[in-house]
Amino acid sequence: MGKKKETISLIDTFSEFNELKNIDKATMISVLEESFRSVIAKSVGTDENFDIIINPDKGDLEIWRNRVIVEDEELQNPNMEISLTEAHKIDEDFEVGEEVTDELQLEDFGRRTILNLRQTLASKILELEKDNLYNKYKEKVGEIVSGEVYQVWKKELLLLDDEHNELILPKTEQIPSDFFRKGEHVRAIVARVENKNNNPKIILSRTSPIFLERLFEMEIPEINDGLITIKGIARIPGERAKVAVEAYDDRIDPVGACVGMKGFRIHGIVRELRNENIDVINYTNNTNLFIQRALSPAKINSISVKEEERRAEVFLYPDEVSLAIGKGGANIKLASMLTGYNIEVFREIDDFDEEDIYLDEFRDEIDGWVIDQLKRIGCSTAKNVLAMPRERLIKEADLEENTVDEVLRVLRYEFEDEENTDEDPEN
Repeated sequence: MGKKKETISLIDTFSEFNELKNIDKATMISVLEESFRSVIAKSVGTDENFDIIINPDKGDLEIWRNRVIVEDEELQNPNMEISLTEAHKIDEDFEVGEEVTDELQLEDFGRRTILNLRQTLASKILELEKDNLYNKYKEKVGEIVSGEVYQVWKKELLLLDDEHNELILPKTEQIPSDFFRKGEHVRAIVARVENKNNNPKIILSRTSPIFLERLFEMEIPEINDGLITIKGIARIPGERAKVAVEAYDDRIDPVGACVGMKGFRIHGIVRELRNENIDVINYTNNTNLFIQRALSPAKINSISVKEEERRAEVFLYPDEVSLAIGKGGANIKLASMLTGYNIEVFREIDDFDEEDIYLDEFRDEIDGWVIDQLKRIGCSTAKNVLAMPRERLIKEADLEENTVDEVLRVLRYEFEDEENTDEDPEN
């Protein structure tokens, strides 16, 4: 009786697991049967002649063995064959060649088999748990999830969800100003789910543009209802972001709806993103107008778009250039990301200084890529460059100090040479 109770206990244990992990009945029966067959095969050599009937709801297990009747002296494999004498003990009408089916109890296989069964079940349950975790979060990629900080490490955070599943938030996927303590709740999107060696790893992100998009969907009812659509997002996590929105109803102001009265609606998103500055702009199919809006708050004089090259040349007055570029080049970078165009900024000069020289004239002395970098920050002429402080050139043009020094040397030499020529009456 003790052995029978032990068998039933195995079934009950799996039934409890079924309720806990939401494993469907068909899967559970399949795993149970596979586990029983595995240990039977290990015990007697094969499971081909066994029928296993499982009722997990009641905890019932039946094991039936099918054997062929042979003459007593011809018995070779007791597992596959049964002697005529033994068969007659079951039913006197049995004859050689017929098949006998008899029921076995699990304890008939020995205590070692029961222990093997428990180990096999534990292994199968673990595999199922991992498969379920992988499939569950594979479907949640791109969705916001919440987890409690369990461990804080140098390169990543370990979070636990409501079911105590482990989630990873790498340092590279955190906003630079993010700081979390153990026990805090963190929101992020599921960036990807890896499955190496059947070991699922759920990677979260707070820097992805999709995270910002999901926050907008949660906080702005019109977006959730489909009245307003997000057409594009560009982010420098923790610093600045640009979001292009469009309304399908002309009566709706998409920008106003997203920002809310006195910025009420967007404040929650800004706080979640560690005070990330968010610009919401009206989307338009007009490329020129879209680029102009993307460069806000700068006011553009004119724009030349080269569709084949996906490049746009923007002309502004000198006092608007810094606005277009933004702190550390953030504004022009985000505008380029949002529109998909490589944007170059040029200073518009009403009265061009005849003594000034366009930078393109120096391509035989200065590398073309260096000139392009300078033109991107609005320096189209030599005097534009010379008028800008050295430190600013290094930072905004993203150039090495020695490169900037060489550029300044070449340009200064050009004007010094002209001055010397003017002062020498003989020349």
